[in-house]
Amino acid sequence: MKAVILAAGYGTRLQRDVSADRSGRFAHLVGVPKPLLPVGRFPLITHWVRALNRSGTVDGIYVVTNALHQAAFLRWAEQFPEVQVLSDQTRTNEERLGAVACLQLAVKHFNIQDHAVVIGGDTLFREDFSLSAVAQKLSGLQASSEDGCLVLSYQCGDQETQKYGILEVDRDLRVLRMKEKPEPTETESRRACPCFYAFSKGTLPLLDSFLQEKKDAPLEEKDAPGNFLSWLIHRKPVYVHEVSGRFDVGNLQAYLECERYFRENLEEETSYMV
Repeated sequence: MKAVILAAGYGTRLQRDVSADRSGRFAHLVGVPKPLLPVGRFPLITHWVRALNRSGTVDGIYVVTNALHQAAFLRWAEQFPEVQVLSDQTRTNEERLGAVACLQLAVKHFNIQDHAVVIGGDTLFREDFSLSAVAQKLSGLQASSEDGCLVLSYQCGDQETQKYGILEVDRDLRVLRMKEKPEPTETESRRACPCFYAFSKGTLPLLDSFLQEKKDAPLEEKDAPGNFLSWLIHRKPVYVHEVSGRFDVGNLQAYLECERYFRENLEEETSYMV
């Protein structure tokens, strides 16, 4: 299995918050892409690489970034010879390709013909999350359906449904549909779906079909990987793996909460996410 870490975003909300702060406390964060933000002892993305290596679940790690931040990621990756960095060649948020197109770019550039775990570069999970458990569950799923895919979900509050993609599942935890930021009254489900997907190798060629169908659509319809997931569940079996929660570094407050949690609770943890 391969790992693709999506890190081509421009962090506009976070950088806006940092720029608006007048205390000077966060000057060191100016221009830093979210995956490279310090979280505890390491940059956020390093937690993923350490866990991927220690779990032994993948034999290739690919990071897709943009041209603006490519040099920073290349410097970071010097300590990880197993990591390969690819630029999407954009330099502004307005030029961005979108997450699905970045995933397709990695699949083609690195000729990925294996199962792939796709990871949002600005997301971390609570301690109960385990890459080994995900790999084991995916293996069991594919024993009965070789095209089976796996996504994560965690329970969100009633007033949080409007922030996330919400999954509706059957009794076997197969995904029936995904609703994008619904009102609480529009669904009984509270299963939020973060950007972490385990796609079968037979699923990856469908990226071409999805993007071809959406070629004339606004970027918003093909940017978030959840849009591909919504399209995919009608074509391949997709199941849920439940976790307790995540850290989503979307703005400065969320980042500070994540960083404080890691300093207080996970400073010496060596098996995190393994």
